[in-house]
Amino acid sequence: MEKRTKQRTCIECRKACQKGELIRIVRTPDGQVEYDPSGKANGRGAYLCSLACLEKALQTHKLDKALRMKVNEEDNERIAQEVMSAVLD
Repeated sequence: MEKRTKQRTCIECRKACQKGELIRIVRTPDGQVEYDPSGKANGRGAYLCSLACLEKALQTHKLDKALRMKVNEEDNERIAQEVMSAVLD
């Protein structure tokens, strides 16, 4: 029997990709917003396919809607920095 691959959709461009190929941002149960490089953190997740989609999602507040909370500017900047440093390494 073949193992199924998990697919998720980018919240910005709606492109479906395998879960491991996407950038995951998570709202933890205590209300913190974090970058989740492992893809396994507990909480509500939002998936993005590229840095361009991340920047657009932050500008258009789609991340707020996907995480069902208001993400403040400090968190937006911190998340963008964490993702950029992780992707460029």
